[in-house]
Amino acid sequence: MFVCALAINPSVGVAVRRYRLLCVWVLCSTLSNIAVSKENAAPAEAYATGDPQVCLSCHGPNGPSPAHSILTTPHGRAASGNAPNEQLCQSCHGPSQEHLARYSNGKPAPTAIGFNNRTPVALQNAQCLACHRKDNNTHWQGSAHERAGVACSSCHSLHNPQGKSLLTSPTETELCLGCHRETRAQIHKTSAHPIAEGQMGCKECHNPHGSSTDALLLENSVNDTCYRCHGEKRGPFLWEHAPVRESCANCHTPHGSVHQAMLRSRGPFLCQQCHLAPYHPSTNYSGAGTPPSGASHSMLARNCMNCHTQVHGSNHPSGIRLTR
Repeated sequence: MFVCALAINPSVGVAVRRYRLLCVWVLCSTLSNIAVSKENAAPAEAYATGDPQVCLSCHGPNGPSPAHSILTTPHGRAASGNAPNEQLCQSCHGPSQEHLARYSNGKPAPTAIGFNNRTPVALQNAQCLACHRKDNNTHWQGSAHERAGVACSSCHSLHNPQGKSLLTSPTETELCLGCHRETRAQIHKTSAHPIAEGQMGCKECHNPHGSSTDALLLENSVNDTCYRCHGEKRGPFLWEHAPVRESCANCHTPHGSVHQAMLRSRGPFLCQQCHLAPYHPSTNYSGAGTPPSGASHSMLARNCMNCHTQVHGSNHPSGIRLTR
C-alpha cells in the first residue's frame, strides 16, 4: 500500500520514481527465481516418484543414451506395477538424485548403481539377486561363475537383449563359448554331441547359475546327467562294468573327441588302461600290420567290442564277460 501511495502522489520527485523502479525490479527478480526453482525441482520430484518419463528424456529412442527397449522385456513389463517399491528404473539402479545434475563439462553424474566395470560385481549381482533367488539361481553364491567374478550383466542385457533369457548373444551356446574356448574346439571334433549344429545347448547339461555338483551339472552326478538322454545305459545290470557304473567320463569326453563314440582313446588302448590280467587282456597291440595277416581282430572295426558287445553292462546269464 505504501508503494501504491507513492506511485499516485503527484508531488513525488525523481527519488521516488527511482524507488518505484527498484521495487518493480526486485519483484520481477523474485518471481523469476521462484519459477526457475520450480522448473529445476520438477524433474527431481518426478525422479523421486519413479516417473520413467524423466529417464526417457535422455534414454528414449531419440536420446543420447537409448535404453528404452527394456520396456518391451519382462523386466520392463514387471516394473509397471510389480517391481520393488514401484520405482521402475530405480528398482535396479537405485535412487540417485545426482544423476540429474550436470557438471561444468556437460556430462551427467553416474547412477548410484551402474552395471559396468566401474561398479563392483558384488554390488551389481546383489541387485539381481534381490528378486532372482529362487529356482535355478539357488546355488549362485559359491558357484564357479560367482567365484570367478562373473557379473550377471556379463551374460544378460536388460536393455538390449539379443536372445531368450535376455542374453547378450543370440544363442546360449554362442554366449558360453565366448569364454570356454577349449569346449568350442571340442564340439567341432569328428565325434561330438550336436551342439555346434544347434540341436543341443549347454543348458541341457549345465546350470550356469550354480549347482551342487561339479562342472555346474544339472543332476547329482555325471551319470545321472547322461541318463537324461541315454536311459538305456542306466541299468541295473546283472553284470555291471565297474568304470561305467562309476562315471561315464572315465571312457568318454562329453564335449567331443577324435575317436568313435567320443572315447578318450580308441580301443584296445582305452580298455587296456584297466584290463591288465595275464594273457589276452594284456596283449600288447601295436596296431601294426594289415589283414588278412599281421593284424589282430582286436585292432579292427570295433576292436574289443567285436566280442565284448555289451560294454555298458549285460543282463544275460552268460554275460559275465560282457559278450552278450
